[in-house]
Amino acid sequence: MFWFDVSWFLDSALIFVLAFVLDLVFGEYPDRIHPTIGIGKLIIYLKQKSRNSNQRVEKANGVLMALTIMLVFVLPVFLLLFLLRGIQYPYGEILYIIVGAILFKATFAISGMGQYTKPIAKALREGDLAGARKWLPYIVRRDPNTLNERQIISAAVESIAESTTDGITAPFFFFALFGVPGAFAYRVVNTLDSMVGYKNIENKNIGWFSAKLDTIANYIPARATACLMVLAAFLLGEDWRESWRILQRDKHKTASPNAGYTISAMAGALNIQLEKQGYYTLGDDHGISAEHIPKALRVMTLIAVLFGLVMVLPILALRIYVVGV
Repeated sequence: MFWFDVSWFLDSALIFVLAFVLDLVFGEYPDRIHPTIGIGKLIIYLKQKSRNSNQRVEKANGVLMALTIMLVFVLPVFLLLFLLRGIQYPYGEILYIIVGAILFKATFAISGMGQYTKPIAKALREGDLAGARKWLPYIVRRDPNTLNERQIISAAVESIAESTTDGITAPFFFFALFGVPGAFAYRVVNTLDSMVGYKNIENKNIGWFSAKLDTIANYIPARATACLMVLAAFLLGEDWRESWRILQRDKHKTASPNAGYTISAMAGALNIQLEKQGYYTLGDDHGISAEHIPKALRVMTLIAVLFGLVMVLPILALRIYVVGV
């Protein structure tokens, strides 16, 4: 026999919607209380402890580091929400929804990207190249002093496109599958990858496991997000046909098996060329300006809504069909 647990579905949907509103109204949490900052500090500490001259030992330490950080941040979230759920109705349910939304909000960032990229667009409109360069390190690792105006705009739009998956739809996806603890698990994996998931001498052993986890975790969200980017382009009056064409042509041109999907779809949607010198060139060159940054932000925000409607809510609905006797 199958049944539909409406209460569980509504609680999860309310957590999702409330967290979404919290993000749009308040933006990012302050650094002093943001869990991602805490994850980063623990990564730095354990990374030093994981160093070893033996390559195999260092790789094993990298696995232990990732699993330890996952345990430290995910288990308390799970236990807290489990305990709140057990408090007498309706107080426990209310606390569960409110605390769940506050915690879930920490795993994604919709308005946060605009806080760093809108000032870049503003500075460029005013002809202030130095001002635009000042904001760039918040979103990319490239040396801003080596970039011209075109390359700064490209870096900002690329970051928005890639962060649509890393910062929004992937946490949404794992929330839908595994609740708030699932979203936290993804945030740990993605933060690990951003800090140690590189193939340089310093990180190739310690970060290999984290990089693999991140690639696997983003596989479905990246592809779903790219498809929704085409739909978002259509709804916003951008070039959805070009978005689909460039997506099919350029999606495999990045070293990352996932990033190329959203970056190429965004390039096509905005009819621009996005380039990281020495690494990839996606899209066709029809000119690029500071106005493409707010356009990319609009695409990103609409995708957040669309992903909630066509992925999160349906997955939540499927989850709450359980088998009984």
